[in-house]
Amino acid sequence: MKAVNLFLLAAMIGIELILGVIVAPIIFYPKNFLGDGILNHYQSGILMTQIFIKMGYLLLIVSSINILFEVFSYFKEKINFKIKFSKLILSLIILILSLIFVFHFTEQIISMQKLGEQATISNKFSSIHSASEITLKIILISQVFLYFLSFKIDKK
Repeated sequence: MKAVNLFLLAAMIGIELILGVIVAPIIFYPKNFLGDGILNHYQSGILMTQIFIKMGYLLLIVSSINILFEVFSYFKEKINFKIKFSKLILSLIILILSLIFVFHFTEQIISMQKLGEQATISNKFSSIHSASEITLKIILISQVFLYFLSFKIDKK
């Protein structure tokens, strides 16, 4: 089960990195590849939102599996208490932030996009979008720490 949990965690880290580093720049700047007149920024945002909706569901599934694994491991593993506790808290932070990302930020972004292009160029939208990006970066950093902390085998 540990291998499956680490695989899912690593896969989620990879997905988040690919979406942020590769997919988003391509979606938001299609003119660099196809020329002008393809998609405007608003249309690109709608496409990217659809990608993040799907990623959000996956994030919730992996985060839920991860917290269940860490709770179970907390009582079973015979490793240093600090490591067990740190892993448990990190997995809890990841789950809470994942829930906030999916059910708060994504939902607000979707509802503002439904209001039209003007709503997406407001300061409120920009603030929500920036906060969602920061939340996802904190999730990613927490996942990386959790992943490498899982290899700590100091038994005490």
